[in-house]
Amino acid sequence: MLRSDSPSRYTPRHRAEGSGRRSKRPALFAALALVLIALVGAGGYVGNLLTTFSAKANTVDAGLAGRQVNDVDGSRNILLLGSDSRGDGQDVASVKGEDGKRSDTMMLVHIPKDRSGIYVMSLVRDLWVDVPGHGERKINAAYNIGGYPLVVDTVEDLLGTQIDNVASIDFGGFSALTEALGGVTVDNPRAFCTGHTHPTCFEAGTTHLEGNEALRFVRERKAFAEGDFQRVQNQQLFIKAVLKDFLNPATLSNPVKVHSIVDKFSEYITVDQTLDGATIAGLAVELKDVRTRDVHFFTIPTGPPGEGPGGAEIILQDEEALAALRTALRTDTLDEFVTSGIGTNAYGGAISNEVVADPAAPETPQAGE
Repeated sequence: MLRSDSPSRYTPRHRAEGSGRRSKRPALFAALALVLIALVGAGGYVGNLLTTFSAKANTVDAGLAGRQVNDVDGSRNILLLGSDSRGDGQDVASVKGEDGKRSDTMMLVHIPKDRSGIYVMSLVRDLWVDVPGHGERKINAAYNIGGYPLVVDTVEDLLGTQIDNVASIDFGGFSALTEALGGVTVDNPRAFCTGHTHPTCFEAGTTHLEGNEALRFVRERKAFAEGDFQRVQNQQLFIKAVLKDFLNPATLSNPVKVHSIVDKFSEYITVDQTLDGATIAGLAVELKDVRTRDVHFFTIPTGPPGEGPGGAEIILQDEEALAALRTALRTDTLDEFVTSGIGTNAYGGAISNEVVADPAAPETPQAGE
């Protein structure tokens, strides 16, 4: 049964999508754009990195130019997107399903006013929402209908908060980043296989991921009864591993390595017109005391699974938990919300994924510490 209409908590400004400086297809794992905050502001060679990033990064009009950033309480919200463009020759497992482009991965990065941490919230692709001007649909349909501006409007309306910036990354950047790092190691919570013609299987426990295998690890959802909920947890595990690899002396104290990664990675990044190298460098300075233990991952609370038009499987909203989430975003108290135990996912699981942090592991210092 579909949920009834609910009053809007935030009135977004509807915008028309513009064209990018270069035509690049945004793709899956946009959340890795978060590492640019660490990279571009690393060490004493910021100027050179800014030049490289600004010259190579793609820009898109997401309708954010001209609006005031941090106009409520000094916090900042960055929407990280990855879209799934069907039929472009990618892995067989990636081209099944709905026609057209969908925002296959969607995360909200909330940076509180005091810059004490980073909160990364995954939004599940089948969440049933109101897409402004187009009625109720799955949240991942907004990108195909109206591009970046409509995604921004949809998320703002859902969460009752302002989006300050947008970033995404394409497949080439994903491969370049993992290969530049020599792969990353995650503690895989459960064994699974992905792909049909040429399947890849991942055993439970310590798993080294690189290139296409890493891409398959973070994309798979049909192997799990919980579908997208397990997938977003795997994505969160992977991001945490990537951040730990970046935030260590071997990387950040090596100007040649950092420049090489930025040089290879930047051309695959698409950002809105206001998220330039100088802005990212400014955030890096503000977040200089943040460590891996201060990056908190969770999933938006939801109601149970439901049935949409034509029998499509959807995820209903949990209005009570969403109301608490909107209040936390509005009052910059997301830390309290994440630890409050409010809300669950559609299968009754906890929304917080703090298990990705290893309390036994020594904290990795920033370069120069």
